[in-house]
Amino acid sequence: MKMRIVRLVMLDAGIIAASVWLVFLLRFDFQIPEMYVWMLPWAILIHIAVYAAFSFGFKVYNNIWRYTGMRELLQLLKVSVLTLVGVIAVNVSTHVVIPSYRLPISIYFAAGYVFLGIVGLRMVKRLLNDGFETTGVKDAFEGNLLIVGAGKAGILVTKDIKHSRFKFMHPVAFIDDDASKQKLEVMGLPIVGNRNFIPEAVKQLDIAFIIIALPTAPHNDLMEIIEICKSTKAQIKLMPSMTEILDGKMAVNRIREVSVNDLLGRTPVEINTEEIRENLGSECILITGAGGSIGSELCRQLAAYRPKEMLLLGHGENSIYLIEQELRQLYPDQKIQPIIADIQDVSRIDSVFQNFRPTIVYHAAAHKHVPLMEMNPVEAVKNNVIGTRNVAEASAKYGAKRFILISSDKAVNPTSVMGATKRAAEMIINDQNSSSKTVFAAVRFGNVLGSRGSVIPLFKRQIESGGPVTVTHMDMVRYFMTIPEAVQLVIQASVLAQGGEVFVLDMGKPVRIYDLARDLIRLSGLEPDKDIPIVVTGIRPGEKLFEELLTEEEGLMVTNNYRIMISRPQSVSRSELNLVLGVLENLCKRYEFVPSSYQIKKLLKQLIPSYSGFQEEPQVATHELERIKSEVHAGI
Repeated sequence: MKMRIVRLVMLDAGIIAASVWLVFLLRFDFQIPEMYVWMLPWAILIHIAVYAAFSFGFKVYNNIWRYTGMRELLQLLKVSVLTLVGVIAVNVSTHVVIPSYRLPISIYFAAGYVFLGIVGLRMVKRLLNDGFETTGVKDAFEGNLLIVGAGKAGILVTKDIKHSRFKFMHPVAFIDDDASKQKLEVMGLPIVGNRNFIPEAVKQLDIAFIIIALPTAPHNDLMEIIEICKSTKAQIKLMPSMTEILDGKMAVNRIREVSVNDLLGRTPVEINTEEIRENLGSECILITGAGGSIGSELCRQLAAYRPKEMLLLGHGENSIYLIEQELRQLYPDQKIQPIIADIQDVSRIDSVFQNFRPTIVYHAAAHKHVPLMEMNPVEAVKNNVIGTRNVAEASAKYGAKRFILISSDKAVNPTSVMGATKRAAEMIINDQNSSSKTVFAAVRFGNVLGSRGSVIPLFKRQIESGGPVTVTHMDMVRYFMTIPEAVQLVIQASVLAQGGEVFVLDMGKPVRIYDLARDLIRLSGLEPDKDIPIVVTGIRPGEKLFEELLTEEEGLMVTNNYRIMISRPQSVSRSELNLVLGVLENLCKRYEFVPSSYQIKKLLKQLIPSYSGFQEEPQVATHELERIKSEVHAGI
C-alpha cells in the first residue's frame, strides 16, 4: 500500500515538473531568460508541495484507479483548482517578501497541463488493467446479458462487466419493475420491461446470461424472479445480498452463481449474540460428534463466543484432528481439548466428565443415515439410544448446567429405526430433566444442506459423473436449512432452555426433491432429461413421503425468537423407559442379526406407539424377547 502511494506521488511530481517546465519553454519560445532560470526550480517545488498537500488532504491516493469514474475525475479537478489557487497565493506572498521573485502570469496555465497529465496517467493505468486482466470467471462461450435491476447496483454491474473478467458477457438490456423507468435507457441500454417480461426478453434478444442485481430485494421478490429466470435457458447469476456485503463475505461487485441456498430462499437468522456470550463466555463446553457436519459447525460458532474451554469429542480421529486444527488457526488463544472417545463406552464417558467437568453439553453424536440404520438397527440403538443415555447420565452426575440434544424431524411419528431411536433419545433427556438439576432440552429440525450423506452432495456427484440422478419418489418433500443457520438457532435455543423442552426450528416451506434435482442440474448448466436423466427408484425402507416437525398432541409455544418454537412431547413412565432401555441394552450385547432386528423394532414400538416401522414376525423371536424382558425386570 505504502509503495503504491510513493510510486503515485513520484509520478505526479514528475508530471508537475514537466508541466511547469513546458509552460516556461512555451512562454519564452524555448529560450528562458537568465532572470527566470533560478525561479524555475522554486516554481516546480511550490507546485509539487501545494498539490501534494491538497491530494493527501482529499485522500486522492486512497482511490483504486483501475475503477476510475466520474467521482474520481471530479476529485482530481477539485484538487487541481485548489492547487492553482494555492500556488497563486504562495507566489504572491513570496513576491511580497522577495520582490525579484515575479513569475509570468502564463505560468499558471501549468495547472491545466497538470490536470490532463495526472488524469491521463490514471486512465492509462485503467486501460492497461482492462487489457491484461484475463483471470477470473470464464464460461465456455460468449453471449448476450440481461441485467435485472436498473438501479445503482445494476449500473455498477454493467461498469464492472465492461472492464473486468466478465467480458464474455455482452450487456444488451435491463429489466426493472419501476413503471417510470420503462422505455428509458441506462448507460445506453434500454429498459425493456418488468420481471414478467424476462422470458420474452430472453427469446427476443437471444439472452445467454441473466444477472440479478438486486442486493436489497426482499427474499420473496428474489425467489419469484429466480423462478421466472429458471423458466428460461439462460445462465443465472447473482449480485451478493446486502447481508453478505455488510458481513464482509463478498465484495459488492462480486457476481456469483445462483446456489441451492438461493433456491430455498431462507431469510437470515437473527439471534441475540450478547445474551449468548453472557451465557457461554465463561463455560467449559463439550461437543459430542464434534467432527461431523453439525458438530464441527457448532465448534466454529461456539469458539467465536470465546468460552473458557472447548472439549471436542468424537469417535473418528481424522475429523476431530481437522476441526481442532481449524479452530487453533482461527482462535490461537482458545483453550481446546480434542478427545477421541466412543459414547457407547460408559466408563470412558464417565472418565471424560470426571477429568474435564464440562458445564455445557451439546450432544450431536448420532447415526443419521435412514436406510443404513434400517439394515443395522443394533448400531442405531447402541449409538443413538444407549450412547445418549451415557452422556446424559454423566452430565447429571457431574453437575453440568445444560445438556442440549440435537434431534431430528424424523423423530415425529417415526417410520424408520433412525427416527425411532432419536425419539427414544428425546424421552431419555426428558426423563433426566425431571430428576436432575441439569437443564435438559432437545432441538428438532429437518435436513441440512451439504451434510455428509444428505441428498444434495449425492445429486452433485451423480451430475458430475454424467447421471442419472436418482430420486425415490416424484412427490417426496423435505424441509431444508443451511448448516450455519441450524447451528445458530441451536445455540440460541440452548440459552432459552428452562428444562424439558423440545425446541422446533422454523424450517420454512418444504421442498419437492424431484424439483430440487432438476434445479441442481440446471445450475450445473445442463438440461434435465436431455443432458442428465432423472430416474425414480422407489421409496427405501424407513423413508416417508414427507416429514413432520411435531405430532398433533405436542402443540407449539412461541419464544422471543420467531424462528424457534417449543413443543411439549408426551412423556413415558420412568419404569417403562428403564425396562425397555434395559432390554434393548441386553439385546445389543446378545446380538444375533436376524432375531435382533425384529426384537429391537418391537421394543421401539412398545416405547413409541406412533412408530410405524414394526411388523409382527416369527413367534420364536417373541418368546426370546419375553425371556429377556423377565430377566431385566427381575434385575430392576
